[in-house]
Amino acid sequence: MRKILTISGVVAGVLAAHLTLAVCPVCVIAIAGGVGLSRWLGVDDTISGVWVGGLIVALIIWFLNWLDKKQFKFKFRWFVISALFYALTIIPLFWAGIMGHPYNKFWGIDKLLLGTIGGSLAFLIGNWLSDFMKKKNQGKAFFPFQKLVLPISALIILSAAFYFIVKYKI
Repeated sequence: MRKILTISGVVAGVLAAHLTLAVCPVCVIAIAGGVGLSRWLGVDDTISGVWVGGLIVALIIWFLNWLDKKQFKFKFRWFVISALFYALTIIPLFWAGIMGHPYNKFWGIDKLLLGTIGGSLAFLIGNWLSDFMKKKNQGKAFFPFQKLVLPISALIILSAAFYFIVKYKI
């Protein structure tokens, strides 16, 4: 019951957020759901990492947007905030033994870390593509939920690619 109340509170808070955020609340919920679902289903860590990376980037963008609204600016803000979010995610995973296991590597890199790096880049590319397309269309989206569809699609495509790459050891 406590978990249901906690999840309900998080969902209510996200739904109450302003729609002008840099990354939409639905996108963050979809990514968080993807992370939880993939770990629960026993999906390979490379694919779970893709969703972890996407979630980290979405949260960084959200936080930076919140700082902008509060007019809180400092030098190297993007770098400092990004480093902080990645450290707060990756360091506990190493300490918990989830990351860094010598037999959980692909291409010589920890699978979860590899997926996180790839997912971060894929989400950034999907988000950039959405912004680029919107700019080319006089500030309007080409299709409904474009801001959600493009970053999530990038994560899905990369997840599928990693599935086949890891499965067939390409």
